[in-house]
Amino acid sequence: MTEITDHLREIRDRVAHATRSANRTDPVTIVAVSKGQPPAAVDAAWQAGQRDFGESYVQEALPKIAALAGRDIVWHFVGRLQANKTRAVAEAFAWVHTLDREKLGARLNDQRPHYAPPLNVLIQVNLSGEEQKAGAAQEEVPGLARAVLAMPKLRLRGLMTLPPKDGDAGEWFRRLAALQARLRADGIPLDTLSMGMSADFEAAIAAGSTCVRIGTAIFGARGTAG
Repeated sequence: MTEITDHLREIRDRVAHATRSANRTDPVTIVAVSKGQPPAAVDAAWQAGQRDFGESYVQEALPKIAALAGRDIVWHFVGRLQANKTRAVAEAFAWVHTLDREKLGARLNDQRPHYAPPLNVLIQVNLSGEEQKAGAAQEEVPGLARAVLAMPKLRLRGLMTLPPKDGDAGEWFRRLAALQARLRADGIPLDTLSMGMSADFEAAIAAGSTCVRIGTAIFGARGTAG
């Protein structure tokens, strides 16, 4: 597990360098995407000071979250949000990066436990219009954002996107940053841009990302969770 510590150190250095190169002083959160990794790998990263972790599959995440109960971990749901899984997500996670429909937001709001703080929510935006990719269309985002703002158990924080596999990822990241700027100018308070993964997080930081989702660059190839 010492490799995880070394990888984390390298990622933190690269994030810091990318932030300086972009002449930014605001912090960038590293979310260690631990899907496919066993609890021991998450614990190793936690021992190395990592606190934010991302999971994509509810059925995999819940036993892992239970196994690591008691640690000061902030759990982010970064997978495709399904209606039959919203209750588990609302109960177990602090962040959701992938909200793309009002009805799913309403379910999360209704199912968020009364004792829990508001669930931090990001709207996933499908900027490229790829049919196989989740996310709200760009023109749908303002209405969805205002609907989420009216849900008391949700806290709208910002936007997320996944760029197409081909082409210039930086261009898509800049488009999302521009969309967020327009929403903020229209009075919608947003402070988070979730953009960038292992292969492109430096370009995302240059475009304004405040949250990068790093999996294989920290943990290596995905194994079988257990």
